[in-house]
Amino acid sequence: MRLYTRTGDEGKTSVIGGRLPKDDTRVIAYGTTDELNSFVGQAIAQLEGEKFDDIRQELVKIQHELFDCGGDLAMLKVTEERPYKAKQEIVDYLETRIDEYIKEAPELERFILPGGSPAAATLHVCRTVTRRAERYVSRLKNEGDINPIVLKYLNRLSDYFFAIARVVNFRLHVKDVEYERSAIVFRGGKRKEDKK
Repeated sequence: MRLYTRTGDEGKTSVIGGRLPKDDTRVIAYGTTDELNSFVGQAIAQLEGEKFDDIRQELVKIQHELFDCGGDLAMLKVTEERPYKAKQEIVDYLETRIDEYIKEAPELERFILPGGSPAAATLHVCRTVTRRAERYVSRLKNEGDINPIVLKYLNRLSDYFFAIARVVNFRLHVKDVEYERSAIVFRGGKRKEDKK
């Protein structure tokens, strides 16, 4: 098997249904989800021990879902032969897990600095890369057809990474560091505007 094909030497790449420039929004969008998937793999490698069995299993599930999302983003047009893979249930599952992790971590009032343990720091990187992927997918939505579930999924996924980063620190007895100039922005674990 040969890894290189030489077909991208002129700055174009194959997508499902055609070829696009490598700096096309669609290519950047699914490429960023691939980058995110790599950071999720790094987080998994840093989560050692039985106390993180649940989170590791969820992160592997998310890696498969990110592949599905990337495939959906790489489709120029959905067809009956190639339907979208990402479905509403993956969004619903994340919401359920976020709600549970918010209960586990200490209550939060102020913004926190990304970091703490190495695994939590990587999960914060996952959160910010997810936000970047979401911005590209949002731009792509204005330019062409996308699976709308992917945009919803990425929106929830960044919240999920924030929630589990805090839980990882909590389980390791590492305290989150509050942003020292932060106003009180969370009430009962939720942002003030989210409670309206």
